[in-house]
Amino acid sequence: AARMAFFSFAGVMGVSMASIFLVFTGQSIATTFFIAASMFLAMSLWGYTTGRDLAKMSTFLMMGVVGVVIAGLVNVFLASSVLQLVLSIVGVVVFTLLTAFDTQRAKAEYFAYAGTQAADKLAIMSALSLYLNLVNMFQLLLSFFGQREE
Repeated sequence: AARMAFFSFAGVMGVSMASIFLVFTGQSIATTFFIAASMFLAMSLWGYTTGRDLAKMSTFLMMGVVGVVIAGLVNVFLASSVLQLVLSIVGVVVFTLLTAFDTQRAKAEYFAYAGTQAADKLAIMSALSLYLNLVNMFQLLLSFFGQREE
Protein backbone atom coordinates (compact mmCIF):
# COMPACT_ATOMS: atom_id res chain seq x y z
CA ALA A 1 0.00 0.00 0.00
CA ALA A 2 2.83 2.40 0.87
CA ARG A 3 4.58 1.62 -2.41
CA MET A 4 1.39 2.21 -4.39
CA ALA A 5 0.80 5.49 -2.59
CA PHE A 6 4.37 6.56 -3.37
CA PHE A 7 4.04 5.74 -7.07
CA SER A 8 0.65 7.48 -7.23
CA PHE A 9 2.06 10.56 -5.55
CA ALA A 10 5.04 10.63 -7.91
CA GLY A 11 2.72 10.33 -10.91
CA VAL A 12 0.44 13.13 -9.75
CA MET A 13 3.49 15.28 -8.98
CA GLY A 14 4.87 14.63 -12.45
CA VAL A 15 1.63 15.62 -14.13
CA SER A 16 1.34 18.77 -12.02
CA MET A 17 4.92 19.76 -12.81
CA ALA A 18 4.20 19.50 -16.54
CA SER A 19 2.90 23.06 -16.34
CA ILE A 20 6.49 24.33 -16.09
CA PHE A 21 6.81 23.58 -19.81
CA LEU A 22 4.19 26.27 -20.42
CA VAL A 23 6.12 28.85 -18.41
CA PHE A 24 9.83 28.11 -18.99
CA THR A 25 11.87 27.29 -22.08
CA GLY A 26 12.84 23.66 -22.65
CA GLN A 27 16.54 24.59 -22.63
CA SER A 28 16.34 26.26 -19.22
CA ILE A 29 14.33 23.36 -17.80
CA ALA A 30 16.91 20.83 -19.04
CA THR A 31 19.85 22.90 -17.78
CA THR A 32 18.26 23.46 -14.40
CA PHE A 33 17.35 19.79 -14.04
CA PHE A 34 20.94 18.81 -14.82
CA ILE A 35 22.19 21.23 -12.16
CA ALA A 36 19.66 19.98 -9.58
CA ALA A 37 20.40 16.32 -10.37
CA SER A 38 24.16 16.93 -10.11
CA MET A 39 23.77 18.69 -6.76
CA PHE A 40 21.46 15.92 -5.55
CA LEU A 41 23.93 13.21 -6.60
CA ALA A 42 26.90 14.97 -5.03
CA MET A 43 25.16 15.59 -1.71
CA SER A 44 23.67 12.12 -1.61
CA LEU A 45 27.10 10.57 -2.18
CA TRP A 46 28.57 12.81 0.48
CA GLY A 47 25.81 11.88 2.93
CA TYR A 48 26.35 8.19 2.18
CA THR A 49 30.15 8.24 2.57
CA THR A 50 30.84 10.85 5.23
CA GLY A 51 31.85 9.76 8.69
CA ARG A 52 30.37 12.94 10.17
CA ASP A 53 27.07 12.52 12.01
CA LEU A 54 24.58 14.67 10.12
CA ALA A 55 21.79 14.03 12.64
CA LYS A 56 22.99 17.10 14.53
CA MET A 57 21.68 19.22 11.65
CA SER A 58 18.19 17.70 11.67
CA THR A 59 16.57 20.32 13.90
CA PHE A 60 18.12 23.16 11.93
CA LEU A 61 17.01 21.62 8.64
CA MET A 62 13.43 20.97 9.77
CA MET A 63 13.15 24.55 11.05
CA GLY A 64 14.58 25.69 7.71
CA VAL A 65 11.88 23.79 5.82
CA VAL A 66 9.16 25.23 8.07
CA GLY A 67 10.62 28.72 7.65
CA VAL A 68 10.76 28.42 3.86
CA VAL A 69 7.14 27.21 3.73
CA ILE A 70 5.87 29.99 6.02
CA ALA A 71 7.85 32.68 4.21
CA GLY A 72 6.59 31.30 0.88
CA LEU A 73 2.99 31.58 2.07
CA VAL A 74 3.60 35.14 3.26
CA ASN A 75 5.19 35.98 -0.08
CA VAL A 76 2.05 34.86 -1.89
CA PHE A 77 0.40 37.95 -0.43
CA LEU A 78 3.41 40.28 -0.55
CA ALA A 79 4.64 39.27 -4.03
CA SER A 80 8.13 40.53 -3.19
CA SER A 81 10.82 39.61 -5.71
CA VAL A 82 13.54 40.19 -3.11
CA LEU A 83 11.86 37.82 -0.65
CA GLN A 84 11.44 35.28 -3.46
CA LEU A 85 15.18 35.48 -4.22
CA VAL A 86 16.10 35.03 -0.55
CA LEU A 87 13.61 32.16 -0.24
CA SER A 88 15.12 30.45 -3.27
CA ILE A 89 18.66 30.74 -1.92
CA VAL A 90 17.76 29.55 1.57
CA GLY A 91 15.53 26.80 0.16
CA VAL A 92 18.27 25.44 -2.11
CA VAL A 93 20.73 25.35 0.81
CA VAL A 94 18.20 23.66 3.11
CA PHE A 95 17.10 21.01 0.60
CA THR A 96 20.68 20.34 -0.48
CA LEU A 97 21.76 19.65 3.09
CA LEU A 98 18.55 17.72 3.71
CA THR A 99 19.49 15.42 0.83
CA ALA A 100 22.76 14.48 2.57
CA PHE A 101 20.96 14.02 5.90
CA ASP A 102 18.17 11.89 4.43
CA THR A 103 20.67 9.70 2.56
CA GLN A 104 22.66 9.09 5.72
CA ARG A 105 19.49 8.35 7.67
CA ALA A 106 18.28 5.93 4.97
CA LYS A 107 21.62 4.11 5.07
CA ALA A 108 21.50 3.81 8.86
CA GLU A 109 17.90 2.56 8.78
CA TYR A 110 18.77 0.01 6.11
CA PHE A 111 21.56 -1.46 8.24
CA ALA A 112 19.43 -1.36 11.39
CA TYR A 113 16.28 -2.91 9.92
CA ALA A 114 17.57 -5.05 7.02
CA GLY A 115 15.54 -8.20 6.57
CA THR A 116 12.58 -7.03 8.62
CA GLN A 117 9.10 -6.07 7.52
CA ALA A 118 9.73 -2.48 8.64
CA ALA A 119 12.58 -2.17 6.14
CA ASP A 120 10.19 -2.00 3.18
CA LYS A 121 8.14 0.79 4.73
CA LEU A 122 11.28 2.70 5.72
CA ALA A 123 12.64 2.34 2.18
CA ILE A 124 9.48 3.88 0.72
CA MET A 125 9.56 6.73 3.22
CA SER A 126 13.24 7.37 2.48
CA ALA A 127 12.56 7.33 -1.26
CA LEU A 128 9.74 9.84 -0.77
CA SER A 129 11.95 12.14 1.31
CA LEU A 130 14.72 12.07 -1.27
CA TYR A 131 12.25 12.55 -4.13
CA LEU A 132 10.76 15.62 -2.45
CA ASN A 133 14.25 17.03 -1.85
CA LEU A 134 15.08 16.71 -5.55
CA VAL A 135 11.77 18.21 -6.70
CA ASN A 136 12.06 21.15 -4.31
CA MET A 137 15.69 21.77 -5.27
CA PHE A 138 14.72 21.72 -8.95
CA GLN A 139 11.81 24.12 -8.50
CA LEU A 140 13.85 26.56 -6.42
CA LEU A 141 16.75 26.48 -8.87
CA LEU A 142 14.31 27.00 -11.73
CA SER A 143 13.37 30.33 -10.19
CA PHE A 144 17.08 31.29 -10.56
CA PHE A 145 18.02 29.82 -13.90
CA GLY A 146 14.68 29.48 -15.63
CA GLN A 147 14.13 31.57 -18.71
CA ARG A 148 10.46 32.26 -19.23
CA GLU A 149 8.69 31.64 -22.53
CA GLU A 150 7.90 34.82 -24.40
